[in-house]
Amino acid sequence: MTSNQFILLVEDNPDDEALTLRALQKHLVKNPVVVVRDGAEALDYLFGTGAHEGRDISVLPQVILLDLKLPKVDGLEVLQRLRAEESTRYVPVVVLTSSDEQRDLVHSYRFGANSYVRKPVEFGEFTEAVRQLGLYWILLNRQMER
Repeated sequence: MTSNQFILLVEDNPDDEALTLRALQKHLVKNPVVVVRDGAEALDYLFGTGAHEGRDISVLPQVILLDLKLPKVDGLEVLQRLRAEESTRYVPVVVLTSSDEQRDLVHSYRFGANSYVRKPVEFGEFTEAVRQLGLYWILLNRQMER
């Protein structure tokens, strides 16, 4: 993949992963989606380490959809590590989480999230939220050249 027109989905819940992928397809978001299932794998993918050693790290996602409650390394730590590195500092990160805790919201923005979206429980609401995310972050948002 030589384009940065892909989405990185960091999600450990198989049901939420399937719902997100289905919602993106339903709303004709054609961008490829790379799925990683925990925070450590997300960092390995983005920085070309571990199982993703040798990956071209100059090819970064258009947007990262990041769950917070992840195994191995939680989403807030992933966010902090992304923002600490020059190469990933400006990649848009949308926290897409079921957490309704105020401290998660505050910490997400403090650590550099571009957006915080609480996952709706009802499928119709969830697909609409994903549709709007796709429209904004993939079609409308302009990114800095890297």
